[in-house]
Amino acid sequence: MQVLQMQMEVRADPAEVGRARRWARSRLAGSGIGVDEPLAETLILLISELVTNAVVHTGCPAVLRVLFPVAGAAGGARVGTVRVEVADISARPPRRRCAQGDDTGGRGLELVDGLADRWGWQREGTGKRIWCEVDRGTAAWVGAFESPHAVTNRA
Repeated sequence: MQVLQMQMEVRADPAEVGRARRWARSRLAGSGIGVDEPLAETLILLISELVTNAVVHTGCPAVLRVLFPVAGAAGGARVGTVRVEVADISARPPRRRCAQGDDTGGRGLELVDGLADRWGWQREGTGKRIWCEVDRGTAAWVGAFESPHAVTNRA
């Protein structure tokens, strides 16, 4: 299965979240996803949440990676799974928090869980990689990126 992988280094600065959103929007068209598709906004929100978690909760730089099915592969660009990954050097695992009423934080992983078809994390060297996947049409290669050691939070 052919996959188009795009990657961006993220500094440990909350301003990087906006830069990651702009970067992702600029790459959607080249991946076969129109910026006016609901999938585009879902991906932007997922990227925003995962990058925010990395820079705010770890204080470490990170690497954002987005993997798209290649147009013409597996029946065309309108099918397949888009995967978003954020890897950082912090060994601290992601943790769901329980936001109350007017809290301004604590909902990130709940949003990821609600928007993604699957998500999880895995240790990587001294750090970790948190990932999520969104199926587009018939997911011809669901699970293609699964690690036997990944912690999966959705079936």
